[in-house]
Amino acid sequence: MVNGLKLPAEYLDQIENILTGRAEPVPARPAATVVVLRDHDRHGLQAFMLRRVRSMAFAPGAYVFPGGSVDPRDGEASLAWSGPPPAEWGSVFMADETLARELVCAAVRETFEETLVLLAGPTGRTVVDDTRGDEWEADRQALLDRSQSFCEFLDRRGLVLRSDLLRPWAHWITPKIEPKRYDTRFFVAAMPEGQRARDVSTEADRVAWVRPAEAAERASGGEWMMLPPTVATLAELAEYETVADVLAARREIVVHEPAAEIIDGEAYLVMPESVTRHYTGG
Repeated sequence: MVNGLKLPAEYLDQIENILTGRAEPVPARPAATVVVLRDHDRHGLQAFMLRRVRSMAFAPGAYVFPGGSVDPRDGEASLAWSGPPPAEWGSVFMADETLARELVCAAVRETFEETLVLLAGPTGRTVVDDTRGDEWEADRQALLDRSQSFCEFLDRRGLVLRSDLLRPWAHWITPKIEPKRYDTRFFVAAMPEGQRARDVSTEADRVAWVRPAEAAERASGGEWMMLPPTVATLAELAEYETVADVLAARREIVVHEPAAEIIDGEAYLVMPESVTRHYTGG
């Protein structure tokens, strides 16, 4: 039995070209994604998810966590920073100090751009309690159109990035057969008190707070479309009862890169054995 997903027949030539060296894989771009979590009085642990609009080139219609590619300016060293330093994040995610800084900044920046949740505060021990209003929206738009860097945004508002509010969770690389590829580090974070996650991303047409187990079940039942890393992450999170439990979890970060293979004349996306038990469909 193959531990993976059967792919449409049109992938056969593409896989063959990659395997034989007739085609080179597209380089994977560094990216970060954040699973924002909260404890609900009735439903327990919930994660915030967005459904990508169907016009997107990558994963159209898929339910995802907030996140995106690294911006070259995310590595600006003058950015105000609190919590574990970039070098420490680099040791966790097998990245040099510059890339580690970029990944953490991208995680915080992209989460703000897509949800208005901001993991930053006036000091290294505080966090912004409300990001609603026209001025915050103007800042979000300036980040989106790259007219200001994340460092400039924090500096102008007198804010400090709170890297201590993040925890490392996983590391996934898009399969070599895909035309768009990402080298993505997954983080988890608690929803800051006083803030509200909002439907503000033009890349999404729906958002939802959902129990990880329920979301994974909807994916396996074909109701929600998700990529394998999303399902695997949700299945892992379903083993915890509270946000505090998740944040306290000890994680060994292993790189997962599903491999496209031809098995008995058919195309398959073979999943890493260590995560197969978490992936049941989607």
